Amino acid sequence: MGFTHQLSVSAASHRVYRSVRALLCLAVPALAALGMAAPTLAQTPPSSPKAENVAAAPATTAAPHIEGKTIAGLPFKLSSLKGKVVLVLYWSTNCAVCRDKMPELRTNYEGWAGKPFELVAVSTDKRMQEVVEYERIIARTVPMKQRFVQLWTGDDSYRDNLGQHAQLPAGYLIDKSGKVVERYVGRIPAEAWDRIADLL
Repeated sequence: MGFTHQLSVSAASHRVYRSVRALLCLAVPALAALGMAAPTLAQTPPSSPKAENVAAAPATTAAPHIEGKTIAGLPFKLSSLKGKVVLVLYWSTNCAVCRDKMPELRTNYEGWAGKPFELVAVSTDKRMQEVVEYERIIARTVPMKQRFVQLWTGDDSYRDNLGQHAQLPAGYLIDKSGKVVERYVGRIPAEAWDRIADLL
């Protein structure tokens, strides 16, 4: 299956918009030279993810570090995923936006099966019970191919150097060398999946 089929509808729509806009940018000077009025786009352009959702990568040169036990009780180190593109997502079960975006993330994750890509979810819930109850629902309703690594910040073994997150969800895109290349604040933008494709 090609990359186009793996992108969300919103990403495809954004690409169409960019293509039309690029064509108009080329056509306007030519039409002006002929004395013709240039066409305009009928709707307001979508907001730029760079302006709203994508923040600069952290200034620190230290490699991102996450370690602990997964919800399944297995040891985990982010460094073990070197050689893969990794999307780290901080979220909480009481974050409505986080819950709303999970099905989309799971579908996209399944679409990258067989590629050097991993999605790591880190729950910031205050109580382990909330995470456990959520995982019970996932176990009954989500196929194995859509399940990804899940950790909980409240576990005694959990450590990271990415700091606190004032807004959830919060995401970090890490390239194959282990370097953070983009940071997402709020919803993970559809264009993030284009960026992942570029890094694979």
